[in-house]
Amino acid sequence: MNASPMHFLHLNALHFAYPDRGEVVRDVCLQLAPGEIHCLIGRSGCGKTTVLKLAAGLLSPQQGQVQLKGQAVHQPTADMGFVFQSPTLLDWLSVLDNVLLPLSLHGAVTPAQRAHAQQLLAQMGLAALCHDKPHQLSGGQQSRVALARALVTQPAVLFMDEPFAALDAITREDLQRDFLALCQAQGTAVLFVTHDMAEAVYLADHVSLMHAGRIQAPLHIALPRPRQSAMRYTPAFNALCEQLRHAMDATL
Repeated sequence: MNASPMHFLHLNALHFAYPDRGEVVRDVCLQLAPGEIHCLIGRSGCGKTTVLKLAAGLLSPQQGQVQLKGQAVHQPTADMGFVFQSPTLLDWLSVLDNVLLPLSLHGAVTPAQRAHAQQLLAQMGLAALCHDKPHQLSGGQQSRVALARALVTQPAVLFMDEPFAALDAITREDLQRDFLALCQAQGTAVLFVTHDMAEAVYLADHVSLMHAGRIQAPLHIALPRPRQSAMRYTPAFNALCEQLRHAMDATL
């Protein structure tokens, strides 16, 4: 099956099995349009992180195919960025040099690239900390640096695996707001794994509930953008969270 021109990331009938666990992804289909945010949600062990790894070329499906911009994905490409739960910053590098790391691995960093990295840090509220080392930062600040590092290459698509899960609620909400603003500014599409229903509804254009390796309940999030924090307390937001909760309870 060919990917639709509207869907630049296309997952077609993916199956994947680990040798010691059996099949953990079964017939997963998913489409991601340019600039769209799609959240995968579900209980631990449902296969959502495996789907993300398949989409990013970190794993190869036993059946089915992943396409990015019409080309089969067999490994991560320069069009991709990654943010995981642990920021994995290098302790011996400054904040700015951590952000620039994906660029410096491929040659000398240009003045324009350095300026872009500094701009990202400023947008994340970290301009004054660019010469600090990671151990001098809070957990939320480290997560912001990891996000800036993932965006510094201006990827077409960002893969995120529970990047805010370890943060307190207030820090997480602030980071979600800034994350949305940055992705909108750069036109970055995102495949985002989370356990948090409110996070999924607040961030996403589409949410896919996974259970037993399958996508069970795709949900379109028809909330206006830009998303505002006050939206979390509206009837429309709560109704979507309730709909997702009922869908998740139905998988028990």
